[in-house]
Amino acid sequence: MGFRIVTIDKHCKLEFRMNYVVVRSQEEIKKVLLDEISILIVENTAVSITAVLLQELINKNIDVIFCDNQRNPNSVLLPLYGRHNTSLMIRKQVNWSSEIKQQVWTEIVKEKVKKQGEMLKLQSIGDDNYFSEKYNLISLNDESNIEAQTAKKYFHLMFGKDFVRAADTPINSALNYGYGILLSAFNREVVKNGYITQIGIGHSNVNNQFNFGCDLMEPFRPLVDKIVKEIGIKDSFGTEEKHKILSIVYDQLKIDNKTYYLFDVIEKYSIGVFNAIENEDISLLKFYEYGEN
Repeated sequence: MGFRIVTIDKHCKLEFRMNYVVVRSQEEIKKVLLDEISILIVENTAVSITAVLLQELINKNIDVIFCDNQRNPNSVLLPLYGRHNTSLMIRKQVNWSSEIKQQVWTEIVKEKVKKQGEMLKLQSIGDDNYFSEKYNLISLNDESNIEAQTAKKYFHLMFGKDFVRAADTPINSALNYGYGILLSAFNREVVKNGYITQIGIGHSNVNNQFNFGCDLMEPFRPLVDKIVKEIGIKDSFGTEEKHKILSIVYDQLKIDNKTYYLFDVIEKYSIGVFNAIENEDISLLKFYEYGEN
């Protein structure tokens, strides 16, 4: 897997030549080796891209994120078939039992609440006992909706008592940008393992084409929150802030008692979720621990 994030923010043409992405603009021509790229972000809607390059990006499992007119992520490039037996894996996915889906979803929700409390503790904010107490109250499928209760308190502690998650603010733009990066990585794991992103285990919105990716990413959201908090965004969210958020891919986390970079952790965690569901055994779940950044 590559290690570079390439952002295209100016009017140009992207094409493929000899395993390189060639970026042609009026001012210059640049080349980037495909094998070095982990994410390609196309921020400018005036960018043109050749079909052969799109095909090579898919073949290399490179995340490609397209942004809207406000330069916020709004779509990703995903292959239709991530492995040779995709049809079989989709049949299995459709027939997963509601019992195991609820069990796995419950563990994911609990882990999200746990990670929120731990993040606040790392930031020396608030009372982490509230989150550990709520963690212990989460029942099967979170019927009491504790996740929503803790989320409200968590965001108020992180970004102030007046913070509203749905508001049109620079902080929310930054959060959405970071979450979009995470979601693309999880969608890649879903497709790579032969599943489809539309069918989730907790999220079930018929208007959300990425329900499964949204399920998987929940415990990882505090990683984005941390960066946005540390940036200290106030009046605007621009290119400099975006570049700082993209540094999330260099976060080092622990899983299986070893330290890895974020994308490797996402892969191991996702495979653990898939194995737990397929084998109907939640002991196969693997969650990360905060490590060095």
